[in-house]
Amino acid sequence: MPSHPHLKQVVCVKWGTLFGPEYVNRMYGMVKRNVTTPFKLVCLTDDPAGIREEVECHELPELGVPHPERTIGKWRKQILWARTLPGLTGTALFIDLDSVIVDNIDDYFSIGEASDVYVARNWARPLEKLGQTSVFRFPVGGNPHLLDDFRNSPQKIADEYGFEQHYVTARVTGGVKFWPETWTKHFRLHCLPPFPLRYFMQAKIPKGAKIITFPGGPNPDDIQECRWNKNAPAFRSRLDHIKAVRDEKTRVDKNPRRHLMRYVLPTDWIAQHWKD
Repeated sequence: MPSHPHLKQVVCVKWGTLFGPEYVNRMYGMVKRNVTTPFKLVCLTDDPAGIREEVECHELPELGVPHPERTIGKWRKQILWARTLPGLTGTALFIDLDSVIVDNIDDYFSIGEASDVYVARNWARPLEKLGQTSVFRFPVGGNPHLLDDFRNSPQKIADEYGFEQHYVTARVTGGVKFWPETWTKHFRLHCLPPFPLRYFMQAKIPKGAKIITFPGGPNPDDIQECRWNKNAPAFRSRLDHIKAVRDEKTRVDKNPRRHLMRYVLPTDWIAQHWKD
């Protein structure tokens, strides 16, 4: 349980092999540099090997049902809506491991009421009131029906909503609230220069941004190796990337047009902020 009434609690989830322990270690470093203490980082994981000792690791609770089929939603995150979570009480801030914290995040803990669920607006569908859960704050145990209902009908809910964040947006008691627009930004939509300028210019941090998220890629480690994803070799030149449009095996996207658009240069501010 928190040992201090003003303890800031950050939680991340690490399962499988997509992100190694270095992602958790860097998250701890970023949080430490960008919150007013005291704080703790709780990692729910199926493999704590290599994670720095300052991180409070707990075994990732079981989802309790088979993962739905025919969906790309990250339904494993539904476990965060359980009645109890190891190492957490009160209010917690979840941050996806592939996020980069670029400024102080104290305001994420103080905005609104403790019972509120705050999410980012889904930037890909700005005209709809949809949440994006790369960064969200929630009262631990405050909406257990989200997990209970999912466990009762996982495939039905996945088929209806497609993405776990759409389900959360629709079913949180009292509705979700949105972070101020400037705080949480999407790398691909808000930072990356438009095509073809991204072949020559680095991505920029939008004014007022505190956390940059990377849903749908590219991931921070790939950006620093000048590639969109691991289909491409590291540090492929602009010309080689263009030539690769003819090679289905090394294209970063099956669609040739999207392949040409998916080029990214290493970014100085990621190297500056995304570190232990």
